Amino acid sequence: MKDRLIRLILEKAFKFSKEPTFRLVSGRMSNYYFNCKTVTLHPEGMYLIGNIIFDMLSGAGIAGIGGLTLGADPLADAVAYTSYLKNHPIEAFVVRKTAKAHGTMQWIEGNVTAGDRVAIVDDVITTGKSTIEAITKAQEGGLDIAKVIALVDRQEGGRENIEAIGHTVETVVTREEVMALYRTKHP
Repeated sequence: MKDRLIRLILEKAFKFSKEPTFRLVSGRMSNYYFNCKTVTLHPEGMYLIGNIIFDMLSGAGIAGIGGLTLGADPLADAVAYTSYLKNHPIEAFVVRKTAKAHGTMQWIEGNVTAGDRVAIVDDVITTGKSTIEAITKAQEGGLDIAKVIALVDRQEGGRENIEAIGHTVETVVTREEVMALYRTKHP
């Protein structure tokens, strides 16, 4: 499944240029870009991601999975759906970028409560900023962060930044794995 996911990411989500032409969220320019929404919102991508990440959570006693909207949402949804099919339901939740401005004014939406063991997910980690934001808001909501998982690690310091605040990062796919396949197709 992982090999097929790498191929799908290369085919649908990855862009490369010899010159740094892609502006990242940080404002920095890069030679490559991952738009993982084209994979995380794709039927086969959801199937692969749901199964791979569900397996990564096996035995960890995870009650919920989520992260900062929008990148984490399709990942969490794919895992929640897969978990139900495998008779081990895991709740999906969303960490808002800003608190809800009305009603309960919550940062976290979903069926998780203080004390629940959860996994934080993100589609792409570059600096780790959005993942750290999700971790912080989840902890403020009383959630116990048991795992942190990135679909794609760009290998630019994000993992190290997250680990510096005390959380090990597990990665589904690295930039180097995608680049290795890219090089076989573009020698």
